[in-house]
Amino acid sequence: MRVRTLGRSGLSVSEIGFGAWGIGKSMWGTTDDAQSRKALLAALDLGINFFDTAYVYGHGHSETLIAQAFRNSGLRAQVATKIPPKNMEWPAHPRTLLSSAFPPDWVRSCTETSLRNLRLDCVDVQQLHVWTDAWLKDKAWPETLAALQALRREGKVRFIGVSVNSDDPDSALEIVRSGEIDAVQVILNLFEQRPLERLLPLCREKNVGVVARCPFDEGGLTGTLTPRTRFEPQDFRSFYFGGSRLMQTYQRAKEIEKTLAKTRTPDLAQAALKFCLSFPAVSTVIPGMRTRAHVRDNARAADGKYFDARALGQLKAHAWTRNFYS
Repeated sequence: MRVRTLGRSGLSVSEIGFGAWGIGKSMWGTTDDAQSRKALLAALDLGINFFDTAYVYGHGHSETLIAQAFRNSGLRAQVATKIPPKNMEWPAHPRTLLSSAFPPDWVRSCTETSLRNLRLDCVDVQQLHVWTDAWLKDKAWPETLAALQALRREGKVRFIGVSVNSDDPDSALEIVRSGEIDAVQVILNLFEQRPLERLLPLCREKNVGVVARCPFDEGGLTGTLTPRTRFEPQDFRSFYFGGSRLMQTYQRAKEIEKTLAKTRTPDLAQAALKFCLSFPAVSTVIPGMRTRAHVRDNARAADGKYFDARALGQLKAHAWTRNFYS
């Protein structure tokens, strides 16, 4: 497994990280804990050393499974988790008061709960699960930032980051410029290419680590969905790909595959990961994984053979700006 540096943190992270939302038993339909445990152990065995989770993923269930994997394997990897907004509002709205989303006591209590779930004394990267740059001007920001910094001084948090709003990669430009965070997590994939315009260049300039999430567009870029695909009612993708969205995604994915035929990339899923890794600003990409097969297939993408400028120019034509999260 190839590694990169997570910005100025200096953390050496695997190019393929483990996205642990799907194993949290919330919003992804039926999930088998036994399969999830096997996937986590397979990831550790293949050298994946960066696990991204969140307190809200199954109310700590994802964090607990990661703790079990560490204990059962005797191995330790780097963990990034997230503090949910207290008002449970996704995405963050510029008019929302920071005191409603991330008051200092909430920041501390959520962090300490996550540490108990993970059975760790310190989490490598603690992230605010939503963000809007409007909060930098909120009168409560100094107190929230002080709470994060206090956790860092106490050795409970090593580095601080934010998870960028799903449909607005520019909503974190000012926090990156501020120098107050070490990493950002942002949606980046063959459809969502807007972070390449401003956010990634700025992160490279400021030496802020970039965690690329949703490389498969919630499954739309795996090559496995068809117009006949159906999701369980409790699987959020039944909404995400509802109505005509599934057909639109399928047709656009097929167009990408035509372009990929010219680049000799094995398949769409491999291309989706390699696309993210083609940009030096990206530190790690975190596809969701729920089975050992997912882990093996995803790990194969980290082979150092990524898209050159010419191929990226061709793939740019497939950028698709839309918001299926609302």
